[in-house]
Amino acid sequence: MAIDYGKVRTGLAVTDPVRIIATALTTVETPTLLSFIKDYCAREEVDVFVVGEAKHMDNTPSESMALIEPFVQELKNTFPDKEIARIDERFTSKMAFQTMIDSGLKKKQRQSKGMIDQIAATIMLQDYLKSKNI
Repeated sequence: MAIDYGKVRTGLAVTDPVRIIATALTTVETPTLLSFIKDYCAREEVDVFVVGEAKHMDNTPSESMALIEPFVQELKNTFPDKEIARIDERFTSKMAFQTMIDSGLKKKQRQSKGMIDQIAATIMLQDYLKSKNI
């Protein structure tokens, strides 16, 4: 499961059991995120959480990391048996928006920030799968 963590809402993506392709799952309001993940993990098998690392162009952590790191720690505490992988999330939102344009979505549809978050999570998960040669 990939997690594109945001202050207000968080995009989620998952992959099939064979780990061939990443698919957008949903967007969740961030205050309810951990509860959603617990419920999802009770129904579906998740062995790795892929969480984005927000960085500036010079590789220093962005301001968002102050929000992401406490969440990652809470995720570790809640799911001590699951791996947490970190992946650079720079440009994923821009890539997500471009994907929406390339897919032919109308301007009104492209204004959905929740959809952008889901696509960004999907891009992160696909990058993770590619990096593992899965």
